[in-house]
Amino acid sequence: MQRFFRPATPALAAVVLIPAAMLMSLPPLKEPRAAVAAAAMPPEPAPMGVAASSDTAVFAGGCFWGVEAVFEHLKGVSSASSGYAGGSAPSPSYEEVSSGSTGHAEAVLVVYDPAEISYDQLLQIFFTVAHDPTQLDRQGPDVGTQYRSAVFYRNAAQRQATERYIARMSEARVYQDPIVTEVAPLRAFHTAEAYHQDYLVRHPTQPYIVINDAPKLEHLRKAFPALYRGGA
Repeated sequence: MQRFFRPATPALAAVVLIPAAMLMSLPPLKEPRAAVAAAAMPPEPAPMGVAASSDTAVFAGGCFWGVEAVFEHLKGVSSASSGYAGGSAPSPSYEEVSSGSTGHAEAVLVVYDPAEISYDQLLQIFFTVAHDPTQLDRQGPDVGTQYRSAVFYRNAAQRQATERYIARMSEARVYQDPIVTEVAPLRAFHTAEAYHQDYLVRHPTQPYIVINDAPKLEHLRKAFPALYRGGA
């Protein structure tokens, strides 16, 4: 089976498109393990009696294009931005992070209203739709520590909620393999270059997007219709 990899430069990423005939010849997409896991965990309850406000969360689960797109399609999320977290470089670039030498992971900063969507609900989407938390230092075709699974918590409440959710999933044996998600404090979040933001929206026919990321949105729509927000 032919495999498509992420373009290394924005110029290449902007021009690579899939011809219609090629799309027709691709094998059917298989349901990701993360999407299958969504059915194994009952939906987290919606917030009740929580005052409207704004909070942030940071998640890393492989290529940030698809993770960003998933969170952007959630009700209660006002924005999702691609960036870098977890490393030591003070001003990382995409090229530096892609080399695996900075310690940073491709991550997504989620701004949300806790009155509309809870942190536990964000965790559920992250662990069962946005990525596969059992893949160590990789996600699909992307390999390296920069593609690791991680939750970067802002405070003790987020850390405890994350550890509790991982424990629940492990006890329920949602995945056959161990969950390898890193749970670490958020030291800093570095917003990625402009050409990475809203990448799925701007390049919907790029091979990497069609094969690896677009299916996540469809699984989100099917598995969590009450949370799904359509549109770009």
